[in-house]
Amino acid sequence: MVKRLLRLMTELSSHRWISRIMGAFSHSRISRFLIPAFIRTYHIPASQAEKDPREYATLNEFFSRRLKPGMRPVTEVADALASPVDAMITAMGKIESGTILNVKGQDYNLEELLNHSPHQELYKKGFFFVLYLSPTDYHRIHSPVTGKKTESDHIRGRCYPVNEFGMKHMKSVLCRNERLITYIAHSSGEVAVVKVGAMNVSSIRYSVEDKSAWEIGEDLAYFEFGSTVVLLTETGIFSPRPGLEPGTKVKMGELLGFLQPAK
Repeated sequence: MVKRLLRLMTELSSHRWISRIMGAFSHSRISRFLIPAFIRTYHIPASQAEKDPREYATLNEFFSRRLKPGMRPVTEVADALASPVDAMITAMGKIESGTILNVKGQDYNLEELLNHSPHQELYKKGFFFVLYLSPTDYHRIHSPVTGKKTESDHIRGRCYPVNEFGMKHMKSVLCRNERLITYIAHSSGEVAVVKVGAMNVSSIRYSVEDKSAWEIGEDLAYFEFGSTVVLLTETGIFSPRPGLEPGTKVKMGELLGFLQPAK
């Protein structure tokens, strides 16, 4: 009964108009007074931020903060796939015939996740990571490879939570929420960086709207409040770093594994 009630409340609160109200407040100057409480509540390492917390004009500006130089060293391993975010690995593994298996007990259809894009053919037997960003985490998204944008796709959707409850008890959250997908061609093939919005996320934005190429670790986009990144690698080109498993915390720039041209 409690689960049903929570699910109903989540359904009602997932509409974009509620998200817009929350977004408007987080962009208002009055919201800056919540920054100290936000830091305390989520144990945010504010000393890593580019500016003093008192210098941020709004809560959203603090939430999407940049870090001081050197806070996130990027792997220098050859042929690396770097983590695009600070996050917990919720799920990872091989994509089985276009299906991402067992993400908090649910399977996800690649065709739906990528909004029926022709790019789906490249990933049907590739590798995936589901990377969950909690409110504590740094919320900018960086390029996992050096490469050029082949396409960008923005899918309007709902704003369901991507936390433990939402992922377990709401159906196909990753395919139903708002998504901003960046396809990046690199020396071994292509990766897809699927940025998934969440409850109270007013938008997902590119750091520089007209940018079309990035170096590994370069600033790509950011969330206005927390969410998830699904990272996909093309079929036959990726092997994960030994020791990674669901539940592992990773930092932006950390080595996730190795990219090689398909044989």
